[in-house]
Amino acid sequence: MLPIIKITNLDKFFGRLQVLKKVSFEIYPQEVVCIIGRSGAGKSTLLRCINYLEEPSCGDIEVDGVCISAGKKGKDQRELIHEIRLRSGMVFQEFNLFPHMTVLENVMEGPVTVKKMDKASAVKIAEMNLERVGMLIKKDEYPNRISGGQKQRVAIARALAMEPKVMLFDEPTSALDPELIGEVLSVMKSLAREGTTMLVVTHEMEFACDVANRVIVIHDGELVEQGAPADLLNHPQNEHTQALLERYRAGKSPQLEA
Repeated sequence: MLPIIKITNLDKFFGRLQVLKKVSFEIYPQEVVCIIGRSGAGKSTLLRCINYLEEPSCGDIEVDGVCISAGKKGKDQRELIHEIRLRSGMVFQEFNLFPHMTVLENVMEGPVTVKKMDKASAVKIAEMNLERVGMLIKKDEYPNRISGGQKQRVAIARALAMEPKVMLFDEPTSALDPELIGEVLSVMKSLAREGTTMLVVTHEMEFACDVANRVIVIHDGELVEQGAPADLLNHPQNEHTQALLERYRAGKSPQLEA
């Protein structure tokens, strides 16, 4: 089986500061991979480089057979970036819903604007994905009339409506009150059971243990360890992973938000 995401020797600099250092890994279809690490480790930057919301400084990114080498410019490169973005749905920490649009209109916007889909077809796709996340009943509401957990579920439906090959989640529960986190994680677990390929930056260790096929640890811009959740979380080999998990077990906040 060929990987659906392949990252090779990825570097990212912000000025003179290097935030990603020769990161390489592969993700296979239907895998759920969780990325953990301390604040400032480079987790969110890594996710944003995959769909070129941040431009990598060096390295290759391949998503569903579309490969981009960092540093190139021009029309061909722009077209490849567009293809990568069509294949990778992104869910952010903040929901980023359009406040002047209803829930249904928010989910329809991508298919209509980016894919040039007719409105009737876009409505069907939007309603189908709102039903997947348990939000069809709220389709005519505006974002200011629904809870944070409901907004994030709409954001997930919006990403799913583009029919991506992979879903990228950048700390999707960090902006939520504790009582709302469960409803979002429940939706993500359901997507995992459906076979959705997911790359998730998270500090929700229970979710990682229950759902992930693999956990990747990022420290100071480097991939320092990866493995099956049970192996990595119970028998970490890297000293930075050990320190990170010790802080969890002590009940101290390891500041894992991106």
